[in-house]
Amino acid sequence: MDEVARLLNEMTKAGVITDYAVFGAVAQMRYTEAVVTLDADVLVAIPETDALDVLGSIYGFCRERGFEPEGEAIRVGEWPVQFIPAFSPLTQAAIRKAETGDIEGEPLRVVRAVYLAVIALSVGRAKDYARILALRESGAATDAQIFELAAQHDLATSWKTFVERFDAR
Repeated sequence: MDEVARLLNEMTKAGVITDYAVFGAVAQMRYTEAVVTLDADVLVAIPETDALDVLGSIYGFCRERGFEPEGEAIRVGEWPVQFIPAFSPLTQAAIRKAETGDIEGEPLRVVRAVYLAVIALSVGRAKDYARILALRESGAATDAQIFELAAQHDLATSWKTFVERFDAR
């Protein structure tokens, strides 16, 4: 993962992306027990462009450094990395509020637990609900924190539905 961190920081310095934050299962492992994942998902803030291919500059930057596409991802060392442009005010905020960790001396920005939970709530797949449950169980994100952030992003009803469905407390 240190090679991924180096690449992301290099992209930021070069202006290919303006910011980033790892999310999904890789980010979840910062807050809960290890989970199985086959790739690393990275939210990216991209400089404004008129290009239809918003990820073209990322793919070109990676290709110049010997990292080639594999399906929807780019192989960076051991990790297939999926670059996902921030797609909503919630994901934009998740990048801005990300924590900076350290991977073998290389900074790596990671989405905070409460944002992981609310992004998962907004997507709503079974594995997303499992992520929310794990984050709650670990204490990394409290119900109050999740509700507050969900309400800020018009997801209060989704949160209440989730609690009614899954809360056995």
